Amino acid sequence: MDLTVPEYAYMFGFLQADGHLARGTGQRGRLTVEIAARDVGLLREFQKLTPYYSSVTERTRSTNFADNYNSAIWSLCSLEARTKLNELGLPYGSKSAEITPPVIDFSQPDYLRGIIDADGSVGYTGLGFPFVSLTTKSTDLAAYLSSYAGQLTGAKRTLKRNTRDQIYNILYIKEQAQDLAAHLYYPGCLSLERKQATADSLGLWERPRGMRRRPPRIQWTAEMDRVLLAAPTIAHAATELGYSTSPCQNRRWKLLHGVVPSPE
Repeated sequence: MDLTVPEYAYMFGFLQADGHLARGTGQRGRLTVEIAARDVGLLREFQKLTPYYSSVTERTRSTNFADNYNSAIWSLCSLEARTKLNELGLPYGSKSAEITPPVIDFSQPDYLRGIIDADGSVGYTGLGFPFVSLTTKSTDLAAYLSSYAGQLTGAKRTLKRNTRDQIYNILYIKEQAQDLAAHLYYPGCLSLERKQATADSLGLWERPRGMRRRPPRIQWTAEMDRVLLAAPTIAHAATELGYSTSPCQNRRWKLLHGVVPSPE
């Protein structure tokens, strides 16, 4: 399983997010992946990529979301295969908060596409804006996506777990989503067909005439904070820093009221 090969990088990302590696007695154990039956074609592709016996079965069961949920399950029992996956970074048992990007060379866009296909979303907001998002408990994975997408699109994200279930929700919309989707879902790549089709459609969106672009978030530094605090007025600080008065006033208020730490 050479992770510099796009198909294996994608497969490993998908398994990290949506696979389950279970131990049994002795050397027994099993890797399973369960997805909607409509996506069974992807599991068939995983079978082709795996040089060990594996099976794909289907079942219907009741879930919290549907009384008759049709799913497909890929099962792999080979000890050698499970050992390799574990060594690459697929933990046994509960893993959602533990997974991390591989520490060896790997095809990054394909790995991320596997993660997004399994635990993310690609589509349109209620207002019709393109979006790409990821929901994860893993700090390492959230930081990796934020860094990678930041270099690609220029978007900066502050990582913060939500208060309800302590999960990171990372969202990219409009042109940022278009750029990210086009980069990850390139022609001919291994992916969920329905998400590939949606990702392709994002490129058709055009910003409505008159819709202003939101300026990039200011990355405040200690030196910039010193200028804010030392300037005689907000207008002086804004002129020196090259920003409008509104964000400068907001940042200065946070500094003076201890919302953010003061520069040393």
